[in-house]
Amino acid sequence: MPAKPSALASNDALVLKGVTRAFGALRAVDDVNLTVAAGQKYAVLGSNGAGKTTLFNAITGDFPPTAGRIHFFGEDITELTPYERIRKGMRRTYQSSLLFRELTVRDNLFLAVRGVASGRYSFLRPGTRHASTLATQDLLERARLTHIADETVANLAHGQQRQLEIGMALAGAPRLILFDEPAAGLSPAERKELVLLLTSLPTHMSFVLIEHDLDIALKVVEKVTVMHNGRVIKEGTPDEIENDAQVQAIYMGGKH
Repeated sequence: MPAKPSALASNDALVLKGVTRAFGALRAVDDVNLTVAAGQKYAVLGSNGAGKTTLFNAITGDFPPTAGRIHFFGEDITELTPYERIRKGMRRTYQSSLLFRELTVRDNLFLAVRGVASGRYSFLRPGTRHASTLATQDLLERARLTHIADETVANLAHGQQRQLEIGMALAGAPRLILFDEPAAGLSPAERKELVLLLTSLPTHMSFVLIEHDLDIALKVVEKVTVMHNGRVIKEGTPDEIENDAQVQAIYMGGKH
């Protein structure tokens, strides 16, 4: 008898089936169906109040759905806690920075690496050739922060702090990252740096991006879902979404 294939062998990184999140009578997310393929770069767009961040909270388990199911690489994770989802390879950044501001860039990345590593409760600092130390150096390079590795986070520009958050989310070889408005508050130069960083992520890694800056979102993803009042109204390629009259009317306020 052939071996039963593993549920984790799915070609889809994330599948939402009828996901709903209600707060009393308010349905902040209403019957959302969405599929992100393994390795796919995906965006969820919509105006303020569309339900985008609530959808992220449902996916990560911060506010689990009140109806519907969530599958991660073929496994139903609807009932799992946030830390169990992290252990399975899911990561997330937030609209507000969650950094250790009095520590250096290097130390923030090191803590992110240790947080998802075995032996993370050890009080012994690993040596220069230890896997955690090497992984920290790798994250510095991937996040394009090597030149400010020993700078205190409180002294960083806003865009550099956003880069650091992305670097921390990359710790432990995640399979899917949820980026919650990474371009918020960035200068034009910092936006360019963000695009370079997002487009340099490994091809096998999936991500879902919430973003108000359409110039960034449509440059770095392959597929887009547009939400309005908690529901999905459109799905398509960046070109299809940019040129859709309904999307322009609801989200862009006219031709973008």
